[in-house]
Amino acid sequence: MPHPYVLLSAAVSLDGYLDDTGPERLVLSGPADFDRVDEVRASVDAILIGAGTLRTDNPRLLVNSPGRRAARVAAGRPEYPLKVTVSTSGDLDPGALFWHTGGEKVVYTTDRGAERACEAGIAADVVPLGPEVDWRRLLEHLHDERGVRRLMVEGGGIVHTQLIQQQLADELQLVLAPLFVGDPGAPRLFGPGAYQGGRLRLVETRAIGDVVLMRYEPTAPGSGRLASPADRHWLRMACELAERCPPSATAFSVGALVVAADGTELARGYSREGGDPVVHAEEAALAKVDGADPRLPGATVYSSLEPCARRASRPRPCARLILDAGVRRVVTAWREPDTFVEAADGAGVLAAGGAETVVLPEYEERAKAPNRHLLG
Repeated sequence: MPHPYVLLSAAVSLDGYLDDTGPERLVLSGPADFDRVDEVRASVDAILIGAGTLRTDNPRLLVNSPGRRAARVAAGRPEYPLKVTVSTSGDLDPGALFWHTGGEKVVYTTDRGAERACEAGIAADVVPLGPEVDWRRLLEHLHDERGVRRLMVEGGGIVHTQLIQQQLADELQLVLAPLFVGDPGAPRLFGPGAYQGGRLRLVETRAIGDVVLMRYEPTAPGSGRLASPADRHWLRMACELAERCPPSATAFSVGALVVAADGTELARGYSREGGDPVVHAEEAALAKVDGADPRLPGATVYSSLEPCARRASRPRPCARLILDAGVRRVVTAWREPDTFVEAADGAGVLAAGGAETVVLPEYEERAKAPNRHLLG
């Protein structure tokens, strides 16, 4: 069953602690990284924390930037991501800031925990998962019932540990702070237990003030795969966008997204968007990105169909638009058939321009679905 793309986010000391044992929360990061976290929050559909983090930190979990909130609304999304917490016992403080700020909230708990949470008057949608908290069922419910496609998990250590051990995390964004805690009683990011899946793959390192951001993706030992869990997530979204295209007898229905190397969505588009009968998906998405954006050279274009190499309706085909934008990586679901253009080879144009094309054929049928009437 499908579930959201799961992004784990945490900051730790050099010796691996999330906090110390003092009465005040240990500040591990700084303003620049707080702003980065705010940007990530603005890009997701939901933010999840464990009940322990809710009790200890009393967080609001908001998108603080008015500009980012406005951009979410302009894109047809809620002003704030859905806020999610998980509690086995249902023992939650109804006065916590979590319940009284931001947008919608949901609690996942056990059957007995649901009774307790409802009796306490928790201002949220309470979802019982049975006698125990089942993470796979929780993620499926978020995907199917709440429309969550991208989930940010901000703690705590028990939640991060369970998701990693059950191989349900797609990405780990870890900030390393230049200090030591040294208290064995302080909370750690990951606890003991069985970890599978081998080494993680380092995707990015970046200095942010005096801390370092490290982004990792789980991968099987020595797999060397070109496509990551993130690629599959974004390509699924491109296929979903293709389903929104106004039908046409003379053009394919295609969805596309432009995504920065750090996982931030820069833009999205789909064929014939905005009533333009000839606009292509990649063209619509790239038109929404500032051509001077420094993230473009490291970005990936996700398109449900191979970008076109030739077209009659515009002077430049989408493969050329991608190259001219500076993007050098494309992930797609299927090669363009000869329905409208003989010997179409957008991947060849991209390769000649120094760009890599990754094809994930497991999404081909999904990408073809809104185009069945054209395929005979």
